[in-house]
Amino acid sequence: MQSRPVYLTKQGYEKLEEELHYLKSVRRQEVARRLHAALAEGELIENAELEEARREQAFLEGRIYELEQRLRYATLINESNDIKDVVTLGSRITIQEEGADTPESYQLVGSAEALPAQGKISNESPLGKALLGKHAGEKAVVQAPDGDIVFVVLEIH
Repeated sequence: MQSRPVYLTKQGYEKLEEELHYLKSVRRQEVARRLHAALAEGELIENAELEEARREQAFLEGRIYELEQRLRYATLINESNDIKDVVTLGSRITIQEEGADTPESYQLVGSAEALPAQGKISNESPLGKALLGKHAGEKAVVQAPDGDIVFVVLEIH
């Protein structure tokens, strides 16, 4: 059971709520109909459709439980982030790897909604941990297997 906070943006919280509502109100009924139809086929011993429907039901209930736990322990991230001089959860930042030509922009979010390809990095990732508490102009060092990678915080939005 989860007992630590799950950091979410307002948008991330709403997305999880929508998914939970959909799973409970739509998917549960679909799976129940599928189970009922499989049971009606008879021959329970070798009923592959029934086994598949049961697996789907177990997966669905597991996901519902996971979402309920995330929402239960959710802590909303202050995205307005009035503190623009230090990197905190919710900060939008522009950084540049030393030796690289182009800067990169990210938003620091909780691990539950991290999507690096969409510019959202987790506060629990090596880069996220290194950036927390940094000011514009400071360096953040990420320890990697091939050696340290140094990033410079260019801007905190």
